[in-house]
Amino acid sequence: MLIENHSTNVRSLRTDSLACDFVIVGGGLAGTCAAIQAARAGLNVTLIQDRPVLGGNASGEVRLWILGATSHMGNNNRWAREGGIIDEILVENMFRNPEGNPLLLDALLLEKVSEQSGIRLLLNTAVFEVEKSAPDRIAAVKAFCSQNSTLYHVQAPLFCDASGDGIAGFLAGAAFRIGAECRSEFGEGFAPEQANSELLGHSIYFYSKDVGKPVRYVPPSFALMDITKIPRFRDFKAGDSGCRLWWIEWGGLLDTIHDSEQIKWELWRIVYGVWNHIKNSGEFPEAENLTLEWVGTVPGKRESRRFEGDYILSQSDLVEQRKHPDVVSFGGWAIDVHPPEGVFSPNPGCLQWHTKGIYGIPYRCLYSRNIENLFLAGRIISSSHVAFASTRVMATCALTGQAAGMAAALSRKHTVTPRELGQSHLAELQAELLKTGNFIPGVPLKDPLDKIHQAKIVPSSELVLRSLPAGGATRLLDVSGAMLLPLKAGAIPHFTVILDVAEKTEITARLMTASRSGNHTPDIVLDELRLELMPGDAQHVTLAFDAQMPHDEYAFFALAPNPAVAVHLSEQRLTGVLSVWQKFNRSVAKSSRQDPPDGIGIDAFEFWLPERRPGGKNFAFEVNPPIQLFSAENLRNGIARPTSQANAWVAEIGDSHPEVLIEWDHPEKISTVTLSFDTDFDHPMESVLMGHPERTMPFCTAGFRIYDSEDRLLYSCVENHHSQCIVQFDEPVLSDTLRFRFEPLKSGIPTALFAIQCL
Repeated sequence: MLIENHSTNVRSLRTDSLACDFVIVGGGLAGTCAAIQAARAGLNVTLIQDRPVLGGNASGEVRLWILGATSHMGNNNRWAREGGIIDEILVENMFRNPEGNPLLLDALLLEKVSEQSGIRLLLNTAVFEVEKSAPDRIAAVKAFCSQNSTLYHVQAPLFCDASGDGIAGFLAGAAFRIGAECRSEFGEGFAPEQANSELLGHSIYFYSKDVGKPVRYVPPSFALMDITKIPRFRDFKAGDSGCRLWWIEWGGLLDTIHDSEQIKWELWRIVYGVWNHIKNSGEFPEAENLTLEWVGTVPGKRESRRFEGDYILSQSDLVEQRKHPDVVSFGGWAIDVHPPEGVFSPNPGCLQWHTKGIYGIPYRCLYSRNIENLFLAGRIISSSHVAFASTRVMATCALTGQAAGMAAALSRKHTVTPRELGQSHLAELQAELLKTGNFIPGVPLKDPLDKIHQAKIVPSSELVLRSLPAGGATRLLDVSGAMLLPLKAGAIPHFTVILDVAEKTEITARLMTASRSGNHTPDIVLDELRLELMPGDAQHVTLAFDAQMPHDEYAFFALAPNPAVAVHLSEQRLTGVLSVWQKFNRSVAKSSRQDPPDGIGIDAFEFWLPERRPGGKNFAFEVNPPIQLFSAENLRNGIARPTSQANAWVAEIGDSHPEVLIEWDHPEKISTVTLSFDTDFDHPMESVLMGHPERTMPFCTAGFRIYDSEDRLLYSCVENHHSQCIVQFDEPVLSDTLRFRFEPLKSGIPTALFAIQCL
């Protein structure tokens, strides 16, 4: 029992003084990935999050789906899903939670952090003060937890601000910007003529539920009663919920930091008014049995401060896909701006302009230019307002967080500042990120310690792609369709498709490729054919293009629209091979062709999109000479996903005992083996609300075993669904061979593997 007499003095809070290697402020996806990466790399990390859960806008408090360069499969960024830690999270969430329950995602993020040694997590804890040891150096932060009434004083040599609003950077005096730069500052055609303070606003979502009987709704007094104040009120649908209502947005004309509570109240007013309209206007009889199950209590914030690094990313970096020697991350979401008036604007809720491919994010954007021990991660990285409109999305933010976490570990290892690390240890940073399953455009993994480079690789078989058999289904050519196939430089193979023709007609076929290596926007027509067709089913039509592939790249064998023609499809799926269609995704585009106004610095081009499974079947076809680009040599080329080539070893279709034998001239000591599998990097894996047909990706090998030269079993995996599997042997293995035996996929998809590393 404690009885404390009254006091005339002011009491002090209980204070916990902590010391660690690395303090991360903000537990959204950027801060979470930074913490996990830094801890895995050996740092003692304190992660300070002012909310009761992790994930930020992805959490159960806000419930926005995690997206990035894949853009709902609505752009031409093929195989562009983010790798590394965010890939681990998305793949595991898919396995556990394909229905998209946000509470299960909350639990997964908490599990990832809590089971990672080296992380001290402070939830419900808000940073409010920064201490400095020098004008350009942070010494400690102070934070308060309202739940345990404790003040934390946390010291460290390195800090990362991943807080969204940049509270630590702001308090420390780091240079920052708010608002839109003028067009002339960075030469951005999409920027306004004059700088302004207009921002993207906040959003609050709601969920509804059918309870099986009529439900009466009485709105609160603060609800918006005149729904016509929302110019697009007729766009509301009774069945919409969650982040499909992203356009319930407001606050872009206010101070999105200090006016956040005011913005939240206005959004509540709107949400309850929208539900009143749905329930009580009489226009939605289908809503009779619906009840309002959940309304967000924390607005999802899009924009506030952006901090200045040694480089400020701008529109040209995105559109031109500029190469940076210090690239450590990438983006690919559209340049996506919203009207600052939000839902009260008569204009569309967003304006999205896509780039022809993904773009790199340089390391110089991930640390403050004037606070020498402060990393930046998430939406506050160094970018212009226009570039921020793309980099702000959460999967992209997660990648910058992981890069900052790895950079912090290397900064401690070499006792250098973040800036000095980029000047002297950049290649090491890139390599360490690649080893974790990250993808960095234009940077293959070249690890001199990887013993696979001295080995002979002997596979059980290698795919020689001659044909894909017809499976009975057909697809009417209501829009242009194409097979996306990897080719070598030189002569084009003959491509034969199977067509049903309803009447005498002519069909146009095109051979197309991308003007930039690694892109999948077919903006170059290499050749075009016009073929006369007579009526008849199952006709084998050969496309003999008289052209040369300029370099090793993917080619589009495309058929123009013709309502009298249907193409036969195959049930066979393959790693690195896709059918695509010249259409658009209404979530991220307005038509099947992007045609921007003149002068805004955005490219015009067509969208060629795959379909989601269970659709998305390939054409049935023959190719002659066959394509022989699925060699086991791809296992050591340092690229663990399709880019300009498939970059995968693929076994022959029907290989019932797929295996890879690694042979050395003399016994090698192997401690760690890393395998990179195909979890379909084209699949966006939206984390909430949007259901998916699969828990595991159909291309991913589930089981494998590793044997030594004496055929002794070294390791067995019976259930794998991840992109990367790291096998750490209890004792180093001394052997002149390693044999990898894979369980064939029950779906009939041939076994595929992107990489094997032997350290």
